[in-house]
Amino acid sequence: MAVEEAREATEPEAAEAAEAVEGNAVSEAARAAAAVAAQALYSIAPGHTLNVRSGPGTQYRLIRTLAPGSRVPIFCQRPGETISGPYGTTKIWDNIEVGEYVSDAYVHTGSDGYVASRCA
Repeated sequence: MAVEEAREATEPEAAEAAEAVEGNAVSEAARAAAAVAAQALYSIAPGHTLNVRSGPGTQYRLIRTLAPGSRVPIFCQRPGETISGPYGTTKIWDNIEVGEYVSDAYVHTGSDGYVASRCA
């Protein structure tokens, strides 16, 4: 009888634990979505299509292009090839996704310097 009582006591506790884990997974997903939503977005220069590269320079592989009017997050920035564009001449490259960079000369950040931490 004691074994059955122990099983009965642990089954609801296991269900509660599973719900808590499931709730934490949802919480983690919600937090990740909120972090992305809270990330500032910067406009690319009007009328320009922007090349997205695998590293901070034109010698890196072209991954995709961004259409005029696109907005991008800047997760970190790093120095690279010097580029001239609508927002000046700069060697700053913006990391907009894992392994994706655009020249800061085409991104309206409101600054001539770094607006995000340096990429590791």
